[in-house]
Amino acid sequence: MEPLSHRGLPRLSWIDTLYSNFSYGADDYDAEGNEEQKGPPEGSETMPYIDESPTMSPQLSARSQGGGDSISPTPPEGLAPGVEAGKGLEMRKLVLSGFLASEEIYINQLEALLLPMKPLKATATTSQPVLTIQQIETIFYKIQDIYEIHKEFYDNLCPKVQQWDSQVTMGHLFQKLASQLGVYKAFVDNYKVALETAEKCSQSNNQFQKISEELKVKGPKDSRDSHTSVTMEALLYKPIDRVTRSTLVLHDLLKHTPVDHPDYPLLQDALRISQNFLSSINEDIDPRRTAVTTPKGETRQLVKDGFLVEVSEGSRKLRHVFLFTDVLLCAKLKKTSAGKHQQYDCKWYIPLADLVFPSPEESEASPQVHPFPDHELEDMKMKISALKSEIQKEKANKGQSRAIERLKKKMFENEFLLLLNSPTIPFRIHNRNGKSYLFLLSSDYERSEWREAIQKLQKKDLQAFVLSSVELQVLTGSCFKLRTVHNIPVTSNKDDDESPGLYGFLHVIVHSAKGFKQSANLYCTLEVDSFGYFVSKAKTRVFRDTTEPKWDEEFEIELEGSQSLRILCYEKCYDKTKVNKDNNEIVDKIMGKGQIQLDPQTVETKNWHTDVIEMNGIKVEFSMKFTSRDMSLKRTPSKKQSGVFGVKISVVTKRERSKVPYIVRQCVEEVEKRGIEEVGIYRISGVATDIQALKAVFDANNKDILLMLSDMDINAIAGTLKLYFRELPEPLLTDRLYPAFMEGIALSDPAAKENCMMHLLRSLPDPNLITFLFLLEHLKRVAEKEPVNKMSLHNLATVFGPTLLRPSEVESKAHLTSAADIWSHDVMAQVQVLLYYLQHPPVSFAELKRNTLYFSTDV
Repeated sequence: MEPLSHRGLPRLSWIDTLYSNFSYGADDYDAEGNEEQKGPPEGSETMPYIDESPTMSPQLSARSQGGGDSISPTPPEGLAPGVEAGKGLEMRKLVLSGFLASEEIYINQLEALLLPMKPLKATATTSQPVLTIQQIETIFYKIQDIYEIHKEFYDNLCPKVQQWDSQVTMGHLFQKLASQLGVYKAFVDNYKVALETAEKCSQSNNQFQKISEELKVKGPKDSRDSHTSVTMEALLYKPIDRVTRSTLVLHDLLKHTPVDHPDYPLLQDALRISQNFLSSINEDIDPRRTAVTTPKGETRQLVKDGFLVEVSEGSRKLRHVFLFTDVLLCAKLKKTSAGKHQQYDCKWYIPLADLVFPSPEESEASPQVHPFPDHELEDMKMKISALKSEIQKEKANKGQSRAIERLKKKMFENEFLLLLNSPTIPFRIHNRNGKSYLFLLSSDYERSEWREAIQKLQKKDLQAFVLSSVELQVLTGSCFKLRTVHNIPVTSNKDDDESPGLYGFLHVIVHSAKGFKQSANLYCTLEVDSFGYFVSKAKTRVFRDTTEPKWDEEFEIELEGSQSLRILCYEKCYDKTKVNKDNNEIVDKIMGKGQIQLDPQTVETKNWHTDVIEMNGIKVEFSMKFTSRDMSLKRTPSKKQSGVFGVKISVVTKRERSKVPYIVRQCVEEVEKRGIEEVGIYRISGVATDIQALKAVFDANNKDILLMLSDMDINAIAGTLKLYFRELPEPLLTDRLYPAFMEGIALSDPAAKENCMMHLLRSLPDPNLITFLFLLEHLKRVAEKEPVNKMSLHNLATVFGPTLLRPSEVESKAHLTSAADIWSHDVMAQVQVLLYYLQHPPVSFAELKRNTLYFSTDV
């Protein structure tokens, strides 16, 4: 289960009709759909929706009825929606008036909740207490603090709204409110215990049951209703609803606040804090929506569920896994004919009392599951992006809905296969009475979440049991209603108005971390979501034997529709006995993990944005800024022609009196000397500050270059080589020949393609051709070590293709489409061009120049 989102509830979509007749083989997962929802579905996967009220602002009402969309679009310049300032300020007043009215209702609800607390405390010290002091403090934990925070906020905001003018500022009030969210965190952490305690007390004490079933809430000042009766359970849920409401209001206020208004940065900061808070609390906070009663009358709550890939009988199966308070259940959706109620089929279950995680030395090696070839995964990504592009074109041209549905279905099929075949991180669980089960996950963060959720439940006094066939049927039958993750996490399931995510490059500096209790060898990894799942993108160096690591390392991470950044902090293990037999990797210990939303409003600025992410008492400080795809694609010639970066290759080779630039030769030599077996060489980001340092010494032709290269991290050297080709003022394969390369690779006849592609090589200027052939041979040698470094020819073509072929800015204007279209037809073709030459038998410069068999028509 993903952390709480603020993007709203799932809606009925085209996928529902597709699901009714879509299946993947007899024992594969049948893709599933949604039931039509009148309101928030049971156990929704997002923060449950705000109570409708007549005082909601028009914007919020519209968003609620629509099912919710992403709450962080990028505001255009000046006023966010592009309206005149006067109208924007009027809209601010409307939003604030609606929020103020709902704030009054909320304060009345908190008052109603606090009302019985004093008399209950008074009886606690008598001979006939209704509740003990401990029970009272558990049930009403932090309610008084929350009440005081909101009463002060309301009292300060009310006069500002009533005496409204264009000069009114209230951003500081929202910023202060957001800064006090720590109180809500404490409330949320205690929420389940509070509900359980209230429920137990109601069952054992009639007096308390009567109190908790009818709490009187005052109506608004101008309302005819003086009081309404509400249950304690419903009122205890109100603070959770409130954080979502406040975040939505902040978003609406920002939309109608001029960028130069003094409130704008304060509201932006408050929104960032609120969104990070929503991302940091888990979805398991609403037992009312996630509980099923066992035949013995006990409450079994659903704590977490989600889609995982299971390795079963040597092949991958997509399963829906449900974690209840005392059992883990693995299910698949039954195939049903259209119109029939969908149900789950239980594949297996393990009582948590019997569930163990085998240690690396205890686990047996699993049957070999052949990983899906990287080039096939890359092909799927390209197909998905090409289909996405076709769908956008059809919509823009107002194409037939049937054609769009057909494209969406094809896109879903590819996304499903990618989701099924991309995970590689093993997660093994074992039933102490017998069988082991193996899941494959794409993210260590996700593996840690499942492990922690299970271990937390195992701290309770759990009993082993066997479910009868009837009990199993009842439990499995409840899964469809209780599930909180309704859709397979693919972009096909997204609504059209949901944020497509960010495309481009995210620059992240991991500064330091504090809060470790003892010295350790520490490092961090960074994960971002891409194509519906998370992947690890960067890793800091290991800071040895410290409680306060200071990395100060910068990374450039490519984003492909990404919406979240995850940071994981590890303790490095050097004990070679602790090897995971499922993937032969040493298991490092996760010390903490955290996630933040990549809000375009926050990251799409030219300036660095510094933040702190908290994880298990550890605080990691980092900075980030984002460069959009169209900005990052620009090739900018260097103003200083004395260096090598941004200078034409012919100028550099002539100055150096060399056939291949010195920088290319030295970087290739160093990679082949000590990086050719490095996992992910050329794919893993090097530290940006190291790359910039190398760039500076090569540009200055510093005599310490060789010494610096020998000491530098190998990923930084690989990154420097990529940066050199990326910053050439025109691509290595030239702007002039680019259209011909695109046409040549599209030829169907192998002989014609061979003739054309070889002729194009011969047409390159000599420095470009010799450098290209030198690089080709190097990349082939890297790919020979694929079993160790995991870099296939296709992987290398994906990394270098656009870098060597992408036209310079002037040429590329005709080729660029939307910023989101990262895997455009052009990019696919660029990869295919390089792959063609990588797969071609070696050819020398002399042979190319001598050979006259190739046609010589002008290109």
